[in-house]
Amino acid sequence: MRNALISVWRDSPSRYGRISRWLHWGMALLFAWQFIGMGLRLALGRTPAVSFFVGSHSSVGLLLMLLVLLRGAWGLANARQRPPHGKGWLGRAAAAGHRALYLLMVVVPLLALVRAYGSGRAFTWFNTLPLWGAGPKNEALMVPANAAHGLLAWTLLALVAGHVAMVLLHRWWWRDQVAQRMVGRVR
Repeated sequence: MRNALISVWRDSPSRYGRISRWLHWGMALLFAWQFIGMGLRLALGRTPAVSFFVGSHSSVGLLLMLLVLLRGAWGLANARQRPPHGKGWLGRAAAAGHRALYLLMVVVPLLALVRAYGSGRAFTWFNTLPLWGAGPKNEALMVPANAAHGLLAWTLLALVAGHVAMVLLHRWWWRDQVAQRMVGRVR
């Protein structure tokens, strides 16, 4: 009984467990929030509706970075029992794509965090937890993020779109069970 309960939560070679799934889908929703907000800002400018999304962008970004680190640690703890990427060049491409996703999911918010610190403005996480107070502006900290944050974020979105496309390809073209590892029912 205890082993059955643990196996629902942990990953196995045939499927991802509940913790991996919750982290995956929760982060997917938060990333959707981030990209919808920035897409609306680009399309509509600064409006009250856009401010609803954009006003939480920094706090959600930090939350995403923390969840990525947690998800990475969970993935490493489950590395031996996780579903394999597959064999051959397609398996290597899948592994490389996942590594690129994780890298950008850490680098993009990290750049923004460094930029926020360099801005000299105070940062309060979700308007409740002050992380640092106002200080002097430091352009050297802001320049890398100003140059790369947006570009790398849109690159991340392109990788996410490729990830979704591959899931759909597995599900509807190849008709294998790869998609079921993350979307199927955990028993």
